[in-house]
Amino acid sequence: MHLRAPAILLAARAHGETAVIARMFTEEHGVVAGYVAGGRGRHLRPVVIPGNLVALDLSARSDSQLPFARLELLASRGPWLAEPLPAAAIGWASALTATALPERQPYPALYAALTGLLDAVCHAPSARGWIGALAAYETLLLRELGYGGDKRPEGDVAAILAAMDRLAVALDHYLLADRRGDVMAARARLRELLGRMLT
Repeated sequence: MHLRAPAILLAARAHGETAVIARMFTEEHGVVAGYVAGGRGRHLRPVVIPGNLVALDLSARSDSQLPFARLELLASRGPWLAEPLPAAAIGWASALTATALPERQPYPALYAALTGLLDAVCHAPSARGWIGALAAYETLLLRELGYGGDKRPEGDVAAILAAMDRLAVALDHYLLADRRGDVMAARARLRELLGRMLT
């Protein structure tokens, strides 16, 4: 197995003293996991951040072996992680995708939607510019995995937040039922921050 592609880094778990096991989302190969040597070192720590766009070089001798991954930063989400609302949105979208999607199954529509959502979170003047894209991404994720999903949420912030509250039940029940833990906690924190826009 060998692939090279742009990828959205979704999650990284410490492995050994300095390495990480990273999960990345590619357009043509879906979610893939790889061993990143030195992933917690000074050079790669700024690269191995959820939401970052990376150039991925993944190789393995066999399908049963965890591939080795080499990463090069293409676009960093790091500057927005200092702001609570963008950081919460990036963290939630990355964690949801990493947890819900099976490995090595392509979802090109979801890849494009997540790319657009992350760009909107980082470049819109406020959350009002991306909250609709976030609800639409959650809806599309449910639909792509075969759980229906309402039409794209529209309207003002209050209407979109109400739609997100309805989506929470489906996300929890269908996609995260046996593995919610910190994932739904991340969404609850994001929802709390978004709710403050109405007060």
